[in-house]
Amino acid sequence: MGSDTTVEKPRPWAGLATFLVIQAVLGCWWAAFYPGLFSRDSVLYLSHTIVGPWVSDHSVVYDALLWLSFRTTGDLGAVTFAQTTAMAGALSFLAQSLKALGAPRRATTAVAMLMPLAPPVGAFSVTLWKDVPFTICAVAIAGLCARFAAGRRVTWPELAGLGALMLALGLFRANGFLVVGVAVVVLVLIVTTMRVRLLLAGTVAAALPLVLTNLVFPQFGIVAPAKTYVYHTAFGDIAVAYRDRPDLFSAQDKTLMASVAPLDRWWWGGTCYTINPLIWRGDFSWQQADARTTELLDLWKRLLVSEPRLIVEARLCRGAIAWKPVQDPLHTGGATYRFSRRPTADSYVGPTKVPDFPGREVYSLRPLSSELNQVADGWLTASLAPEYDWALWRGASWAYLSYLAVGLGAVVLRNRYVVGVAAVVAGQQLAVLANISAQDFRYMASPIFVGVLLVPLLVRSAGVLLVRLVRRPRPEPAPETPEAAPETVEAQEAAPETAEAAEATPETAEAKEAAEPSAEPAKKEQP
Repeated sequence: MGSDTTVEKPRPWAGLATFLVIQAVLGCWWAAFYPGLFSRDSVLYLSHTIVGPWVSDHSVVYDALLWLSFRTTGDLGAVTFAQTTAMAGALSFLAQSLKALGAPRRATTAVAMLMPLAPPVGAFSVTLWKDVPFTICAVAIAGLCARFAAGRRVTWPELAGLGALMLALGLFRANGFLVVGVAVVVLVLIVTTMRVRLLLAGTVAAALPLVLTNLVFPQFGIVAPAKTYVYHTAFGDIAVAYRDRPDLFSAQDKTLMASVAPLDRWWWGGTCYTINPLIWRGDFSWQQADARTTELLDLWKRLLVSEPRLIVEARLCRGAIAWKPVQDPLHTGGATYRFSRRPTADSYVGPTKVPDFPGREVYSLRPLSSELNQVADGWLTASLAPEYDWALWRGASWAYLSYLAVGLGAVVLRNRYVVGVAAVVAGQQLAVLANISAQDFRYMASPIFVGVLLVPLLVRSAGVLLVRLVRRPRPEPAPETPEAAPETVEAQEAAPETAEAAEATPETAEAKEAAEPSAEPAKKEQP
């Protein structure tokens, strides 16, 4: 490796300093929005654990954390504070790992310390969403993959850590197994050692959450997810098809759909960017949808076989948050969703929208510092301006930048393991593209975080490549034919005809070759 790609050793104290700075900034966000920002989902996380029965529609692990905080402290601030600490640790770990890999030390440290000032990091870290710990795990996985690249190998402790983090992905989000599957495939194609063990660890991490949800949790009274919750994106595909091509539906199909919701609801809910206008309206019956799920899925399969392009286009449209760098605010559901910004649970979901429970007033903003709240709220509000959406809230652009960064880094460092840093980014992008319900920024938060921290490596790699191109040696001119000895030149000038005749007459050449052996001994005998 040339001097222009010298890897700087990260200093141990730099990681601690980075962590403390990030934690301090995130602590200010926590105090400004105590106990945390929330949405309708946030209320649902806790309501069913208090009223009962427990359900695994969302994340049993995250629901349990909220329940534990509520039961022990009477509030939810402990959860959001733990999120700030875990986020600070994950960002610091990724920054240190990238520096060990070869990213510029000072620039990477500066970017990591500045990141929590941005609302997509600061406000997101103190929001009561299962997507926050999911994102933390994804960022830490990128850090472990950077460790693989720094050592150009996979060690047993690192593999164990990777398996644990991948397991957590599946426990915090239902589609975590898809992310794990894609990431493991990418890593197996890159690493040269422990491929089988890596594949085994990924398989276990992807499968175990599914086993727990469907087989183990029900044994403890935790109800499996509602069928409508599991297959709601398929129902959304049916609505899009009905709106665009009503001629595909028979009278029997319409009777089936009408038993779940009025046909008008299916038409108005047929917006390809989101399924919210379909399933989150009062005239859509979840009970009937659960009861007739098999028939609805048969209808969806028929549409998939007969009109595959229609279904694929609906999925691509709904998955736009994963691949499209800009929002589409002119269409229903096409704008990027960031935060709800409501001050209380009742003002967001209404007093009758979710099961009531004693102490639901914990879902209300109670800032620990009014001054910090004014600053943070104004900063967050300014960041929500449409012109900043593509850079701050859309993960697709950062995913593409991540691929460019690891690609150039792999070339400059001559290290194929570098590509693995973006394995979890690819996993999340493809998982969201395949199956997601709306244009929520939180679904693509980790590509934003990983992409931002890869910027210093990208800049350095591009600079090194440019220097190499400039310094590339020009091809040397062909060497000139050495000048003949003076005697030979004089002889050729004196008898050109003789030389030409010798070259042209085969007999003369043969005679010359025959005479050369006898001439050599005679030359040696001369005193």
